[in-house]
Amino acid sequence: MKRIALFPGSFDPITKGHEAIVKRGLKLFDEIIVAVGINSNKQNFFDLEKRKQMVAQTFKSHKNVRIESYEGLTIDFCKKMKANFILRGLRSNADFEYETNIAQMNSALSPTIETVFILTSPELSAISSTVVRDVLRYKGNATQFLPQNVRV
Repeated sequence: MKRIALFPGSFDPITKGHEAIVKRGLKLFDEIIVAVGINSNKQNFFDLEKRKQMVAQTFKSHKNVRIESYEGLTIDFCKKMKANFILRGLRSNADFEYETNIAQMNSALSPTIETVFILTSPELSAISSTVVRDVLRYKGNATQFLPQNVRV
């Protein structure tokens, strides 16, 4: 059976931390679907097409990374994409607690889909989309936090 993982997020914007998690995940999975979430309750900095474009730029040389967008429950999208794993990155204890609750709920909704956590490398653990958005919002230079191919 092909090991397909879904890596969900808003990717607003994608960061070097996201990129590193996917690249490390490629050692575990045959294919990773980077699932750019649509959340109507959330005010995004970049629109959906720009976020998908940035993700595509980041992984353009990786044939086993696919970019999709979705709305609704992540677990339902996993089923639709035939993904049997959800890939998540953890930067801190707070991330662990938050992601554990979601993983347990997803397991209750669909016991056959496993959540796999990868710890963020120490040098990337301070990078978050929220902080990068603030840098961009106030016209700062966020280049050092973004994947090499991404231009905003």
